[in-house]
Amino acid sequence: MSKIKVMSVDDSALIRQLLTKIVSSDPALEMVGTAANPILAETKIKTLKPDILTLDIEMPEMDGLTYLKKLMLNNPIPVIMFSSLLEKHREFALDALNIGAFDYVIKPSANVRGGVEELATDLVEKIKNAYANRAKFYKKHGVNMPAESGGAVTASSISLEAPQTSGFKVYQKNSADIMLPLTPSREVPLDKIILIGSSTGGTEALVECLKNVTPSAPPIVITQHMPEHFTTSFAKRLNNVLKIEVRESEDGMSVGRGQAILSRGAKHTMIKVKNGKYYVEVRDGDPVTRHRPSVDVLFRSGAVYAKHKAIGIILTGMGDDGANGMKEMHDAGAYNIAQNEETCTVFGMPKEAIARGGVDEVLPLDKILAAALKKA
Repeated sequence: MSKIKVMSVDDSALIRQLLTKIVSSDPALEMVGTAANPILAETKIKTLKPDILTLDIEMPEMDGLTYLKKLMLNNPIPVIMFSSLLEKHREFALDALNIGAFDYVIKPSANVRGGVEELATDLVEKIKNAYANRAKFYKKHGVNMPAESGGAVTASSISLEAPQTSGFKVYQKNSADIMLPLTPSREVPLDKIILIGSSTGGTEALVECLKNVTPSAPPIVITQHMPEHFTTSFAKRLNNVLKIEVRESEDGMSVGRGQAILSRGAKHTMIKVKNGKYYVEVRDGDPVTRHRPSVDVLFRSGAVYAKHKAIGIILTGMGDDGANGMKEMHDAGAYNIAQNEETCTVFGMPKEAIARGGVDEVLPLDKILAAALKKA
């Protein structure tokens, strides 16, 4: 059976060995080659014709961002960036998404086993989703998708999840119950509130969705799947490009009209209502629906506290985080909107929310804000 062909570009021989081991551990994937820098990668890409490329950010000869720009201009290929938690790397990773990278993964710290297992699961699932959505990628870049050879693997024939075997992190799929019971609050909010959930492709989608929002808009709270510290950088970026104030969530922070809050990485963010006003609660806790922050947790709090005053939006993303929470909001009286398949980078989270009956309207990305504000 044919496999998804992966190539890795990284100046660290140790990392190249690690990535080869991870990729080779999934029967649907094959590491067809590695290169220590982009200069060496050029010839190998032409010869090996990988389906997906993993690319380190900081390398000698040519850095990953420079090479990514060159690739997207001359030879577009789905790319997953490899980043550390260093501040400059966080900024580079966000830049890479704007340039055209499919997503990024985080290097494990100090070669900790749990970190390596988490990386393995994250990387394999992102490789598979990048492959499954490559037709959209090539269409976006205005080029024909490379012709597939006979017996080429089809997206429908592979599981988009990582193997449940040794070397991969097996997540307990906790529900939002571990953070907040589904018991309606007696508090009554005075205003509407917009709650947004997103994942893969979400950094660009959020900017596009909210670019025309004005200070008269209702309060907005966003959960975008991102690691710790990355949300700090992304909140600053949103604050710089949008017409409203955007802050990273802090426990007890209030949110009103003309303001948006981005959920802090590595913690859960929920809304609360006190004396008619909205606040956020930021808490530690285990991952919910495999994520922290979790969209399901944010949406559960919307069902509990905002009820019919909530407007839910679910954007592009892998998996099903937010699907159950959106149904809970819908049952509590909220009006919910999902991004349509055509404009999603990955039609995972919206698809599941629609399937579970929590969505009132399915719209292209550029129509979502106007529809939400009509309900506000």
